[in-house]
Amino acid sequence: MREDLSFFHQPLTDVFSSVKTDDFFLSGEQIDFFHENGYLKGIKILDDEQIAVLRSALDELMKPAQSANPLFYEYHSNESLEKDKILFHALGAWRVSEAFHDILWNRRFLVPASQILGGAVRFWHDQLFVKPALSGGVVAWHQDYSYWTRTAPVNHLTCWIGLDDSTRENGCVHYVPRSHKWNLLPRKNLANEMNAIFDDLNDEQKREFKPVPIELKPGEASFHHPLTVHGSFENFSDKPRRAVVINVVGDGVLSDSNEPLLAGVTPIPKGEKLRGQFFPLLFKS
Repeated sequence: MREDLSFFHQPLTDVFSSVKTDDFFLSGEQIDFFHENGYLKGIKILDDEQIAVLRSALDELMKPAQSANPLFYEYHSNESLEKDKILFHALGAWRVSEAFHDILWNRRFLVPASQILGGAVRFWHDQLFVKPALSGGVVAWHQDYSYWTRTAPVNHLTCWIGLDDSTRENGCVHYVPRSHKWNLLPRKNLANEMNAIFDDLNDEQKREFKPVPIELKPGEASFHHPLTVHGSFENFSDKPRRAVVINVVGDGVLSDSNEPLLAGVTPIPKGEKLRGQFFPLLFKS
């Protein structure tokens, strides 16, 4: 029987414990930039040792046997719909791997998240993305909240953390500045036609659609608003592009559904606050 790490609401190792809070507060200018543009890039989250630990853990999680692991909310060895392209995508690594469990309590992530959200930080769910060398597929333009309307209000935040250099050549994330001020757009297939979202944009949005590539060094992160339109292109390089994504909410976000919020998770009745085993409080403001 596999041990479900979601029962543990504190770090299980000391991999992410050697940090000083004063080293990673965001400046007022950075917070203002986020609220104006819907994203912030280049925040150092991991050191070299932490990157190595996470890469090794990711190798284990990508082994074929893990596809049958019931602790994952979703597990796609290849979510790409393009011929000859590969996009590994999984949700729920925090329940399976100590490294991906403990990164949730990394204060280099939590302090900026609390500053942006304006208070206490509660976990929503994690994601792993891998675009293999030369064959990595796209992540189509989308807004994260279009997949999350089973929660309310819109008080979510995503932290995208690179485990490799993230470049134009290997399919780095692109953000559309200020698109977090747009309306909620219809949900599209995450790994389908890159530009499917254009069918739902009005003329002004099409004129404003000027994506910015977010190139990062290993261990650097970007934060983005749940309505910010973003996507990423193929990996044409000879190296993989690996990333871990942490999605959080401000404490007080509610369930907006009587169905399970994540696959295999006990439902939280509509109108009740996210809490409990699968949605731990990560940081008190």
